[in-house]
Amino acid sequence: MIEERTGTETAVGLHRVLEPAGVLPQAALRLDPDPRIGPDEVRVRVERLNLDAASYRQLHTAHDGDPGAIRREVLEIVTARGKMHNPVTGSGGMLVGVVEEAGPDSPLGLRPGDRIATLVSLTLTPLALTDGLARWDGLSEQVPAEGHAILFARSIAAVLPGDLPVPLALAVMDVCGAPALTHRVVARVVADRAAARNGADAAPSGPVVAVLGAAGKSGSLSLAAARRAGAARTIGLVPTADEEARLAATGLADAVVRADARDPVAVAAAIGGPADVTVVCVDVPGCEHGAILATAPGGTVVFFSMATSFSAAALGAEGLAADVTMLIGNGYVPGHAATAFDLLRSEPGVRALFSARHGADSAQ
Repeated sequence: MIEERTGTETAVGLHRVLEPAGVLPQAALRLDPDPRIGPDEVRVRVERLNLDAASYRQLHTAHDGDPGAIRREVLEIVTARGKMHNPVTGSGGMLVGVVEEAGPDSPLGLRPGDRIATLVSLTLTPLALTDGLARWDGLSEQVPAEGHAILFARSIAAVLPGDLPVPLALAVMDVCGAPALTHRVVARVVADRAAARNGADAAPSGPVVAVLGAAGKSGSLSLAAARRAGAARTIGLVPTADEEARLAATGLADAVVRADARDPVAVAAAIGGPADVTVVCVDVPGCEHGAILATAPGGTVVFFSMATSFSAAALGAEGLAADVTMLIGNGYVPGHAATAFDLLRSEPGVRALFSARHGADSAQ
């Protein structure tokens, strides 16, 4: 491994950055995945990668769905960069594996033999693959793999729950920041409205929450979280009749509407009256302006998709004279994994959508 460092530098992984010097691992062009660990690091034997939806969609589109070409590009990225960091989308995903070795100073509380999921992006996780991804058919974002990964002191990981199949647990952990932040934002609106009433007799009304991409993983969890946090009405926007039917059957949204999330006027028309909170979970570019146009003055837009252009969002809001708060969902909220798993276990509609996407619950 490269030169030893101490303190903050090792905690955030600066000693693993090969180029350019001085940047954090997420911004690096290349990381050092040397399997020898430092005192505050953890080495994980990789079992499965979960590419984020935006990254897999881009790879699938770029290669016209050719599984072999998709597999080769993922291997080339990891080999060249020492991490899974899609150069087009800037995103990666996360992984499942078994702890092989934990340094004596690691604060993560992990022990050899623990089966874990990382809750930090593959774009900042040193990674080496040894099997050529031979068991991956290239047809989904879940990637059976062999190799190792390195976690830093400031990384986040969670031991997998014993009551859920691994593919299902991995799918939930991949997006667990979305429902946790949605719950926080909606609950804050409810609390602010209650405070504004200052003892008035009438109960404060909750916000109207619209979720774009509502039938997907992060979207369905966000709908459930919004309702639990006190939303007065939830609206789920989807692009196709099939998704409309599937989402309507779950009962997760008070209204299910259909529109292309890239068409701002169509989105605003489908949502109807403007939403107080709009959550964007669509894994294609170009959805910023529709979300802004569909949000009420003084409302909040939460962007979770890694396909989001934040310059387009900022300039679009300015051009529309839209007084909205825009938040970047960074994937981490304290307690986010527990929140997401609780929603999966307690909301049959969420469980049904996840199981349909990732196979029967009995699959291991």
